[in-house]
Amino acid sequence: MIEAAHRKYFVQQLLKWHLKVNDRQMPWKGEKDPYKIWLSEIILQQTRVEQGLAYYNRFIQAYPTIQRLASASEQEVYKLWEGLGYYSRCKNLIHTAKFITMELEGKFPATYEELLRLKGVGAYTAAAIASFAFGLPHAVVDGNVFRVLARYFNIDTAIDSSEGKKLFAEMANLLLDKKQPGIYNQAIMDFGAIVCTPRLPQCAQCSLNKSCIAFAGNTVAQLPVKEKTLVKQQRWLNYIVAGYKGRWYVRKRTAGDVWEGLYEFILVESDVEIKPEDLLRAAQLQQFTGKRGFEVLAISKLYRQVLTHQVIQGRFIQVQLNTSPTAKGYQRVTTKMLAQLPFPKFINHWLKDKNVSLNLL
Repeated sequence: MIEAAHRKYFVQQLLKWHLKVNDRQMPWKGEKDPYKIWLSEIILQQTRVEQGLAYYNRFIQAYPTIQRLASASEQEVYKLWEGLGYYSRCKNLIHTAKFITMELEGKFPATYEELLRLKGVGAYTAAAIASFAFGLPHAVVDGNVFRVLARYFNIDTAIDSSEGKKLFAEMANLLLDKKQPGIYNQAIMDFGAIVCTPRLPQCAQCSLNKSCIAFAGNTVAQLPVKEKTLVKQQRWLNYIVAGYKGRWYVRKRTAGDVWEGLYEFILVESDVEIKPEDLLRAAQLQQFTGKRGFEVLAISKLYRQVLTHQVIQGRFIQVQLNTSPTAKGYQRVTTKMLAQLPFPKFINHWLKDKNVSLNLL
């Protein structure tokens, strides 16, 4: 285990840096309202602060209280979330807002254990809310914390292994300043975001470099260690954008797959790229065409989006139907209504392309 003197020096220097040097400004910094802390933490899961900041401000403006969020329509909340990705977070956000409002009379749980029972709240988020809102001694352990501790103490145990997760959690709680846990947690997260960054860390200017073991041993670039290599699934999602008399056919994704709760056009999914002419013969389109068929209006370029676990590619084919289809599971919407529906970024990229016009019919 790390020597007590080394641990003490780390905490002292970290808090000194936070007090005298750290000028990272965020609207939720120093916040005590558990609703706002929870909202910011959910938004920042898998999201960079630079991107999440604008979403946080929009959510607070639209839903200043958890009661307002709980009473909003699902479609409205998803539309505001649109573009953030990881839509299971939004689904959990809605569920938890309703649960706290209706089951807990609008009062946030005030203990770490109770916070953990909320849908979408894991150990990190529970520790953040508990320490920031209620001053409880629970250490946060996120990517920044893993990186700072791995480098400063030169720990090469894989952070994504069971052993590593346990080791770093124990170390984080051992180092935690129990008298001011919220300040300490904010300090170490900011330090990892500003100084001890994943790439090009500012080691030369770091106030902890004199006692950083990795810096002394020139192993900063090798830490932290991960043992698993992520293999991304390759998917082809091709869309037939079918219109009839100024209306378009869409459906909500509900199968528990990526983008659950968002809307899409007629989907033709495949394991490999499909030529446009083959897409137009796909069974998914045949149920819409009727006896009079359709006219092709436009065929898009290939679009691509990289997700954490998937790489999605595909194209969009606009067709005008010559008769009204009777296909089940789809709803007809106007171009104006399309603008009010939440779509995944992949589809929005096409919708917002300057070469796309949905006023052709």
